[in-house]
Amino acid sequence: MTVSVKEVKTFLRIDHNEDDTLIRSYIYAAESLCLDVMRTDDRTMLKSEKNAKVAILYAVAYFYEHREEADYKALTLSLRALLFGSRREEF
Repeated sequence: MTVSVKEVKTFLRIDHNEDDTLIRSYIYAAESLCLDVMRTDDRTMLKSEKNAKVAILYAVAYFYEHREEADYKALTLSLRALLFGSRREEF
């Protein structure tokens, strides 16, 4: 994982442990979505790209806060804006 559950909980200001499993799932989903936006399967790029950590934290926060009514198109557009410089021309 590029970000830890502890980092996400600090970012989201969560003090309890009840949602740790859910947050871990959101981290994996956010990393996969960021890799898709970047058009790569190379997970090491998440650690080397400067905006990747911010994008992952943003996506996890979005997933957590919008569990019931998430707009994935809006999320993907925001991630594209954050990761535009890291996108490959093609897979």
